[in-house]
Amino acid sequence: MQTKFLLDEGEMPKRWYNIQADLPTPMDPVLHPATGKPVTPDDLHAIFPMELIRQEVSTERYIDIPEEVREILTLWRPAPLYRAHRLERHLKTPAKIYYKWEGVSPAGSHKPNTAIPQAYYNRQEGIERLATETGAGQWGSSLAFATSLFDMACTVYMVRASYDQKPYRKIMMQTYGAECLSSPTMQTNSGRAVLEHDPETSGSLGIAISEAVEDAVTHDNTNYALGSVLNHVCLHQTIIGQEAEAQLALADAYPDVVIGCVGGGSNFAGIAFPFAGPKMTGKHPETEIIAVEPSACPTLTKGLYAYDFGDVAGLTPIMRMFTLGHDFVPPAIHAGGLRYHGASPLVSRLVQDGVVRATSYHQNEVFAAAVLFARTEGIIVAPEAAHAVKATVDEAVRCRETGEEKVILFNNSGHGNFDFSSYEAYFAGKLVDYEYPAELIKEALGRLPVVG
Repeated sequence: MQTKFLLDEGEMPKRWYNIQADLPTPMDPVLHPATGKPVTPDDLHAIFPMELIRQEVSTERYIDIPEEVREILTLWRPAPLYRAHRLERHLKTPAKIYYKWEGVSPAGSHKPNTAIPQAYYNRQEGIERLATETGAGQWGSSLAFATSLFDMACTVYMVRASYDQKPYRKIMMQTYGAECLSSPTMQTNSGRAVLEHDPETSGSLGIAISEAVEDAVTHDNTNYALGSVLNHVCLHQTIIGQEAEAQLALADAYPDVVIGCVGGGSNFAGIAFPFAGPKMTGKHPETEIIAVEPSACPTLTKGLYAYDFGDVAGLTPIMRMFTLGHDFVPPAIHAGGLRYHGASPLVSRLVQDGVVRATSYHQNEVFAAAVLFARTEGIIVAPEAAHAVKATVDEAVRCRETGEEKVILFNNSGHGNFDFSSYEAYFAGKLVDYEYPAELIKEALGRLPVVG
């Protein structure tokens, strides 16, 4: 009974998979926030290096991974794939459950998969400092790690709710040499405007993005780095699904169901895109792909597919995506990495086209699934990844009821070793299951930018 499926370093993918090559029609253009016209490479070059801009719009099916980047990735990659035998037995399901374990990275999540190439390409252009935002701290920790390897400075604007809930993430960033600030801050115009309106705000990723972008555009030696949402970020994460496909082949298996949690969409893209491509091109048309989000921030399930800003202040380009409105501030749930008003344009497109099905859960049922996983498989997962665990459990129980022997694959995107305050709140019965009022979502959607 094999539980772990490993690849050698030489078997790690040498190319990223670009799903834009397999879309039936091109993506909608990204628009300039001031003019409303399609952005140009020169517009984006103010905050991004040219190679990342090229990757953002490329329709090449595969893009080579630089050798220096691959060498660093081998510090922890290829990441293992596990068969969850004990969970299967507990659930009495005929389904076969596999999970890709991304918690083995130095930062404890999937995020370094894009942090390393982003730091690399910026350093290639002579950039000395990167500014970014972070929710739960996984992305901030990852970029801090990456910039330390390339002798770069790093400033991280961490959403206040998570900054207070997860103090050791700040220490991790500082250990790697980064500056970590509780957002909103008094250091930017964006932050000061928010604090003037609501001094007690819990913050949001949209606010933190505004601060980081403002920081980048006002310092010549600084660029902005984003840990999710954008096409090039999703591209870099496809190393996850490519490895998983090769590892499942060792088990003579191919997934009937692929599951990942969604905040901005990067870890979901990483596991799902290499399987969504064959679904769209007809090679594996029956594969079910499920995106899981918190009911407190129901972007894909209750949002609108429309053009919107990626941040609160309206500094970012305008993208067509599922959104709850750029000034939507979700409750301070413990899955801080999933508290984002929008979703990746690529992920949004797949949901809109019916390639991906979206669902949502409340945080108490999510933590119940996480505890079950810990007590069967031994791993304490991050609250974000626990959403994928919950959906996996539900699919496995459904197979028990129908007798179907499906192969279920989910992305276990990070460990919960910095999230014990969240588990403590769950065991103490202090977690609140928020159902965001529909009228507030409607109000936020009413403030979308007018395009066209």
